[in-house]
Amino acid sequence: MEQFDIIITNGTILTMDGKNRVLENGTICIKGDTITRIISREERHAQGVLKAEKTIDALGGIVLPGLVNGHTHAAMSLFRGLADDLPLMEWLNDYIFPAEKELDPDFVYTGTLLACAEMILSGATTFCDMYLFEEETAKAARDAGMRAVVGEVLYDFPSPNYGPIEKGLTYTEDLIRRWEGDPLISIAVEPHSLFTCSPDLLVSANNLALDHGTRLIIHVAETASEVMQVKERYGKLPFEHLASLGLLGPHLIADHCVHLDEGEMERISANHVNVIHNPESNMKLASGIAPIPELLERNITVGLGTDGCASNNNLDLFTEMDMAAKLQKVRMEDPTVMDALTVMRMATIEGAKALGLSHITGSIEEGKRADIIVVDTNKPHLTPIYNPYSILVYSARGNDVRHAIINGRLVMENRLLRTIDLDEIMDKAAEKAEGVKKRVRSSSLL
Repeated sequence: MEQFDIIITNGTILTMDGKNRVLENGTICIKGDTITRIISREERHAQGVLKAEKTIDALGGIVLPGLVNGHTHAAMSLFRGLADDLPLMEWLNDYIFPAEKELDPDFVYTGTLLACAEMILSGATTFCDMYLFEEETAKAARDAGMRAVVGEVLYDFPSPNYGPIEKGLTYTEDLIRRWEGDPLISIAVEPHSLFTCSPDLLVSANNLALDHGTRLIIHVAETASEVMQVKERYGKLPFEHLASLGLLGPHLIADHCVHLDEGEMERISANHVNVIHNPESNMKLASGIAPIPELLERNITVGLGTDGCASNNNLDLFTEMDMAAKLQKVRMEDPTVMDALTVMRMATIEGAKALGLSHITGSIEEGKRADIIVVDTNKPHLTPIYNPYSILVYSARGNDVRHAIINGRLVMENRLLRTIDLDEIMDKAAEKAEGVKKRVRSSSLL
């Protein structure tokens, strides 16, 4: 009799595979880091007794792939609520960039671990990060047991981490080499934006990404003022500018993509660029509403992200899904756009595809890594269930997630984190926040 490490039973399995198969009362068998068997209710009767070191009873809940947070600045969990209700450029230039000048590795490690706790507790098993001191982000994600794509933010002005930009490219290349082959951590090359990065920097970053076969990630067309600034400086629209530099391609992930005309969307589609949609951050900063249905009509891969806690202010992808669906319905005055299944795929397999990870995660399929969550549906706001996708997108919240498995490891059981000492990290986060308050007050900004 075959022995498994973990078996998940008695749940409705949303595979999010190519056929969107749904298995009522199915069973998932995990050995090591891999999903080795998926057994339907009918097949289970013929299997006899299945043995495992750990059996998780889903109690009639919903079992689905762990959610993929396609765009974060994880350590900014320690800036949650700092300088709310301001325009993007004022928020960045007058508050965030000054506060970041005093960052150190321990601040980033602490903030990332706090973010990992929040993400695991709300159903995310994978995240993509852009920030400073990303070696610490990678370490924190590994220690938390989360899957992550991380990259050091690159821009023309000196960084509190690496100093001048030449060292930033070296730092990134060193990261790629140090984390090569890690089962959880992948490294990307991440220039900040077109308005903070010169053409030479963008080209160098792109060459580095292509040389190492990794993703190139950048904020693009987030605000109307950014588009105007790029056009005034280079005489081109953002994706037109990127095309002229040779940056467009399937290795590129463009975050936000709010302000796009027909030509820009065609450039994205023709070059198979990946897009990450961040609706709550775009709303809070009044950046606008990205034309996601139009992108999906062009078969563009679109994932979902929360952005950082300073511009959202949470990392809950369930609320992000709800907002992503409803925002487009009201924008287009059409209740049929952005249906629940489409949005659920954005938060799972499409997000994984955008990050270049769909061969290992984003769906529940035999041979893929075991990145799985169990949602407890035995709650008033999740009763009754006519459509599992609708109940998850429009009714569920992050705190409905009961169990989380990442890479075959049970990282949360019955709402209790098994990889993070939550009390300890929250105490440490509170200490770091006191330092932020002192720095910002000394700058007469708070």
